[in-house]
Amino acid sequence: MSNSQDHESVWHNDVYRAWYDKYGSPENYAAKIKKKPEKILGSLLSEFDFIDRAHILNPLGSIGSKALALSLLGASVTIVDFSHDNEKYFNDLNASLHQEVTYLVQNVMTLDFHQEFDYAFSEMGILHYFDDLVAFFSIYYKALKPGGKIIIRDFHPVSTKLITSRGSTAKVRKHKVTGDYFATGWVEKESATSKYSSDSSRHLIQLRQWTLGEIVTAMATCGFIIEHLIEEPNLSSEVFDKGIPKTFILKARKAK
Repeated sequence: MSNSQDHESVWHNDVYRAWYDKYGSPENYAAKIKKKPEKILGSLLSEFDFIDRAHILNPLGSIGSKALALSLLGASVTIVDFSHDNEKYFNDLNASLHQEVTYLVQNVMTLDFHQEFDYAFSEMGILHYFDDLVAFFSIYYKALKPGGKIIIRDFHPVSTKLITSRGSTAKVRKHKVTGDYFATGWVEKESATSKYSSDSSRHLIQLRQWTLGEIVTAMATCGFIIEHLIEEPNLSSEVFDKGIPKTFILKARKAK
Protein backbone atom coordinates (compact mmCIF):
# COMPACT_ATOMS: atom_id res chain seq x y z
CA MET A 1 0.00 0.00 0.00
CA SER A 2 1.44 3.33 -1.03
CA ASN A 3 1.22 6.48 1.12
CA SER A 4 0.10 4.25 3.97
CA GLN A 5 0.69 6.82 6.71
CA ASP A 6 -1.48 9.38 4.90
CA HIS A 7 -4.20 6.80 4.36
CA GLU A 8 -4.13 5.68 7.97
CA SER A 9 -4.35 9.26 9.27
CA VAL A 10 -7.51 9.79 7.18
CA TRP A 11 -9.13 6.53 8.29
CA HIS A 12 -8.53 7.44 11.94
CA ASN A 13 -9.93 10.96 11.50
CA ASP A 14 -13.54 11.07 12.72
CA VAL A 15 -14.51 8.11 10.53
CA TYR A 16 -16.97 6.82 13.11
CA ARG A 17 -18.88 10.09 12.87
CA ALA A 18 -18.89 9.86 9.07
CA TRP A 19 -20.43 6.38 9.14
CA TYR A 20 -22.99 7.60 11.67
CA ASP A 21 -23.92 10.44 9.33
CA LYS A 22 -24.24 8.00 6.40
CA TYR A 23 -25.94 4.99 8.00
CA GLY A 24 -27.46 6.41 11.16
CA SER A 25 -27.10 4.86 14.58
CA PRO A 26 -25.52 1.39 14.71
CA GLU A 27 -28.65 0.08 16.40
CA ASN A 28 -30.91 1.19 13.53
CA TYR A 29 -28.52 0.01 10.83
CA ALA A 30 -28.13 -3.35 12.57
CA ALA A 31 -31.91 -3.77 12.47
CA LYS A 32 -31.85 -3.25 8.69
CA ILE A 33 -29.07 -5.82 8.27
CA LYS A 34 -30.92 -8.35 10.39
CA LYS A 35 -34.23 -7.82 8.61
CA LYS A 36 -32.88 -8.34 5.07
CA PRO A 37 -29.26 -9.59 4.97
CA GLU A 38 -29.73 -10.62 1.33
CA LYS A 39 -30.54 -7.01 0.41
CA ILE A 40 -27.38 -5.79 2.16
CA LEU A 41 -25.31 -8.13 -0.02
CA GLY A 42 -27.02 -6.99 -3.21
CA SER A 43 -25.42 -8.29 -6.41
CA LEU A 44 -22.67 -10.00 -4.39
CA LEU A 45 -25.14 -12.57 -3.06
CA SER A 46 -25.28 -14.65 -6.24
CA GLU A 47 -21.48 -14.78 -6.46
CA PHE A 48 -21.28 -17.15 -3.48
CA ASP A 49 -21.93 -20.74 -4.58
CA PHE A 50 -22.72 -21.52 -0.96
CA ILE A 51 -22.82 -19.43 2.21
CA ASP A 52 -23.98 -21.69 5.01
CA ARG A 53 -20.87 -23.01 6.83
CA ALA A 54 -18.57 -21.23 4.36
CA HIS A 55 -15.31 -19.78 5.72
CA ILE A 56 -14.99 -16.28 4.29
CA LEU A 57 -12.16 -13.73 4.48
CA ASN A 58 -13.14 -10.09 4.04
CA PRO A 59 -10.03 -7.90 3.64
CA LEU A 60 -10.72 -4.16 3.89
CA GLY A 61 -14.10 -5.02 5.34
CA SER A 62 -14.76 -1.52 6.70
CA ILE A 63 -17.69 -1.50 9.17
CA GLY A 64 -18.54 -5.12 8.38
CA SER A 65 -22.10 -4.77 7.10
CA LYS A 66 -21.54 -7.35 4.33
CA ALA A 67 -19.68 -9.67 6.71
CA LEU A 68 -22.50 -9.49 9.25
CA ALA A 69 -25.05 -10.21 6.54
CA LEU A 70 -23.05 -13.29 5.48
CA SER A 71 -22.78 -14.38 9.10
CA LEU A 72 -26.55 -14.10 9.55
CA LEU A 73 -26.87 -16.43 6.55
CA GLY A 74 -24.62 -19.02 8.19
CA ALA A 75 -21.07 -18.15 7.16
CA SER A 76 -17.98 -17.88 9.36
CA VAL A 77 -16.37 -14.53 8.51
CA THR A 78 -13.05 -12.84 9.29
CA ILE A 79 -12.74 -9.11 8.59
CA VAL A 80 -9.40 -7.36 8.17
CA ASP A 81 -9.22 -3.56 8.24
CA PHE A 82 -6.71 -1.09 9.61
CA SER A 83 -9.17 1.51 10.93
CA HIS A 84 -10.03 1.43 14.62
CA ASP A 85 -13.02 3.70 13.91
CA ASN A 86 -14.33 1.14 11.43
CA GLU A 87 -13.88 -1.55 14.08
CA LYS A 88 -15.71 0.56 16.66
CA TYR A 89 -18.74 1.05 14.40
CA PHE A 90 -18.67 -2.69 13.61
CA ASN A 91 -18.61 -3.55 17.32
CA ASP A 92 -21.59 -1.28 17.93
CA LEU A 93 -23.43 -2.92 15.02
CA ASN A 94 -22.68 -6.38 16.31
CA ALA A 95 -23.76 -5.48 19.83
CA SER A 96 -27.29 -5.78 18.44
CA LEU A 97 -26.65 -8.76 16.15
CA HIS A 98 -24.45 -10.99 18.34
CA GLN A 99 -22.65 -12.66 15.42
CA GLU A 100 -19.38 -14.55 15.83
CA VAL A 101 -17.42 -12.50 13.31
CA THR A 102 -13.68 -12.01 13.82
CA TYR A 103 -12.42 -8.45 13.29
CA LEU A 104 -8.65 -7.95 12.88
CA VAL A 105 -7.29 -4.40 12.93
CA GLN A 106 -4.30 -4.98 10.68
CA ASN A 107 -2.72 -3.96 7.39
CA VAL A 108 -4.00 -6.50 4.86
CA MET A 109 -0.54 -6.79 3.29
CA THR A 110 0.78 -8.34 6.52
CA LEU A 111 -1.77 -11.18 6.57
CA ASP A 112 -0.37 -14.69 6.82
CA PHE A 113 -3.30 -17.06 6.34
CA HIS A 114 -2.61 -20.35 4.54
CA GLN A 115 -5.36 -22.26 2.69
CA GLU A 116 -7.98 -21.52 5.33
CA PHE A 117 -10.89 -19.94 3.44
CA ASP A 118 -13.52 -20.96 0.90
CA TYR A 119 -13.95 -17.37 -0.27
CA ALA A 120 -12.13 -14.06 -0.04
CA PHE A 121 -14.01 -10.94 -1.05
CA SER A 122 -13.59 -7.19 -1.00
CA GLU A 123 -15.69 -4.43 -2.47
CA MET A 124 -16.17 -0.81 -3.42
CA GLY A 125 -13.22 1.54 -3.47
CA ILE A 126 -10.36 -0.76 -2.47
CA LEU A 127 -8.01 -1.42 -5.38
CA HIS A 128 -6.98 2.20 -5.83
CA TYR A 129 -5.17 2.17 -2.46
CA PHE A 130 -2.52 -0.28 -3.71
CA ASP A 131 0.49 0.23 -5.94
CA ASP A 132 1.05 -3.49 -6.60
CA LEU A 133 -2.05 -5.51 -7.41
CA VAL A 134 -0.12 -8.74 -7.91
CA ALA A 135 1.17 -8.53 -4.34
CA PHE A 136 -2.33 -7.61 -3.14
CA PHE A 137 -4.10 -10.52 -4.89
CA SER A 138 -1.35 -12.90 -3.77
CA ILE A 139 -2.51 -12.39 -0.19
CA TYR A 140 -5.93 -13.72 -1.20
CA TYR A 141 -4.44 -16.60 -3.20
CA LYS A 142 -2.41 -17.81 -0.24
CA ALA A 143 -5.36 -17.53 2.15
CA LEU A 144 -7.74 -19.58 -0.01
CA LYS A 145 -8.15 -23.33 0.07
CA PRO A 146 -7.50 -25.18 -3.23
CA GLY A 147 -10.59 -24.46 -5.32
CA GLY A 148 -11.41 -21.43 -3.17
CA LYS A 149 -12.72 -18.30 -4.86
CA ILE A 150 -11.92 -14.60 -4.87
CA ILE A 151 -14.70 -12.07 -5.45
CA ILE A 152 -13.88 -8.42 -6.08
CA ARG A 153 -16.54 -5.77 -6.64
CA ASP A 154 -15.32 -2.25 -7.26
CA PHE A 155 -16.00 0.96 -9.15
CA HIS A 156 -15.57 0.67 -12.90
CA PRO A 157 -12.49 2.51 -14.22
CA VAL A 158 -14.55 4.15 -16.99
CA SER A 159 -16.52 6.01 -14.32
CA THR A 160 -13.64 6.71 -11.94
CA LYS A 161 -10.82 7.79 -14.25
CA LEU A 162 -12.40 8.74 -17.57
CA ILE A 163 -15.82 10.36 -17.14
CA THR A 164 -16.97 13.23 -14.92
CA SER A 165 -20.70 13.34 -14.14
CA ARG A 166 -22.68 16.40 -13.10
CA GLY A 167 -26.29 16.88 -12.04
CA SER A 168 -28.58 15.16 -9.57
CA THR A 169 -31.62 14.37 -11.72
CA ALA A 170 -32.08 12.43 -14.93
CA LYS A 171 -32.95 15.55 -16.94
CA VAL A 172 -29.82 17.48 -15.99
CA ARG A 173 -27.36 14.62 -15.61
CA LYS A 174 -24.43 15.27 -17.93
CA HIS A 175 -21.27 13.28 -18.60
CA LYS A 176 -18.00 14.53 -19.99
CA VAL A 177 -14.75 12.81 -20.83
CA THR A 178 -12.22 14.63 -18.66
CA GLY A 179 -9.67 11.96 -17.77
CA ASP A 180 -7.03 9.75 -19.30
CA TYR A 181 -8.07 6.11 -19.03
CA PHE A 182 -4.48 4.93 -19.52
CA ALA A 183 -2.84 7.27 -16.98
CA THR A 184 -0.58 5.39 -14.56
CA GLY A 185 0.28 8.06 -12.01
CA TRP A 186 -1.17 8.74 -8.59
CA VAL A 187 -4.02 11.23 -8.29
CA GLU A 188 -5.22 13.26 -5.33
CA LYS A 189 -8.84 12.72 -4.33
CA GLU A 190 -11.06 13.33 -1.35
CA SER A 191 -11.40 10.31 0.95
CA ALA A 192 -14.48 8.11 0.70
CA THR A 193 -15.83 9.45 4.00
CA SER A 194 -15.38 13.17 3.29
CA LYS A 195 -18.88 13.71 1.91
CA TYR A 196 -20.47 12.01 4.92
CA SER A 197 -18.36 13.60 7.62
CA SER A 198 -19.66 16.46 9.75
CA ASP A 199 -16.09 17.75 9.77
CA SER A 200 -15.88 20.67 7.33
CA SER A 201 -12.24 19.96 6.44
CA ARG A 202 -11.37 18.03 3.26
CA HIS A 203 -9.46 14.77 3.69
CA LEU A 204 -7.23 14.24 0.66
CA ILE A 205 -5.45 11.00 -0.23
CA GLN A 206 -3.35 9.68 -3.10
CA LEU A 207 -4.93 6.97 -5.27
CA ARG A 208 -3.72 4.72 -8.11
CA GLN A 209 -6.57 4.30 -10.59
CA TRP A 210 -6.16 0.99 -12.45
CA THR A 211 -7.58 0.02 -15.82
CA LEU A 212 -9.81 -3.03 -16.05
CA GLY A 213 -7.14 -4.82 -18.08
CA GLU A 214 -4.52 -4.22 -15.37
CA ILE A 215 -6.85 -5.60 -12.69
CA VAL A 216 -7.73 -8.79 -14.59
CA THR A 217 -4.11 -9.37 -15.62
CA ALA A 218 -2.85 -8.97 -12.05
CA MET A 219 -5.34 -11.53 -10.79
CA ALA A 220 -4.40 -14.00 -13.52
CA THR A 221 -0.70 -13.43 -12.87
CA CYS A 222 -1.19 -14.66 -9.29
CA GLY A 223 -2.47 -17.99 -10.64
CA PHE A 224 -6.19 -17.39 -10.38
CA ILE A 225 -8.45 -18.90 -13.04
CA ILE A 226 -10.92 -16.22 -14.08
CA GLU A 227 -14.55 -17.36 -13.92
CA HIS A 228 -16.24 -14.18 -15.04
CA LEU A 229 -16.15 -10.42 -15.24
CA ILE A 230 -19.50 -8.66 -14.89
CA GLU A 231 -19.74 -4.96 -15.76
CA GLU A 232 -22.67 -3.33 -13.98
CA PRO A 233 -24.69 -0.17 -14.72
CA ASN A 234 -25.72 2.22 -11.99
CA LEU A 235 -27.89 -0.13 -9.93
CA SER A 236 -29.40 2.70 -7.87
CA SER A 237 -31.44 3.99 -10.81
CA GLU A 238 -32.67 2.82 -14.20
CA VAL A 239 -32.33 6.33 -15.59
CA PHE A 240 -29.16 7.90 -14.20
CA ASP A 241 -25.96 7.11 -16.09
CA LYS A 242 -27.75 4.86 -18.56
CA GLY A 243 -25.28 3.02 -20.75
CA ILE A 244 -22.24 3.79 -18.60
CA PRO A 245 -20.56 1.03 -16.55
CA LYS A 246 -20.46 2.08 -12.88
CA THR A 247 -19.17 -1.03 -11.08
CA PHE A 248 -17.80 -4.46 -11.91
CA ILE A 249 -17.58 -7.89 -10.30
CA LEU A 250 -14.52 -10.06 -10.95
CA LYS A 251 -14.67 -13.67 -9.75
CA ALA A 252 -11.89 -16.24 -10.00
CA ARG A 253 -10.85 -19.52 -8.40
CA LYS A 254 -7.66 -21.02 -7.09
CA ALA A 255 -6.63 -24.23 -8.84
CA LYS A 256 -7.23 -27.45 -6.91
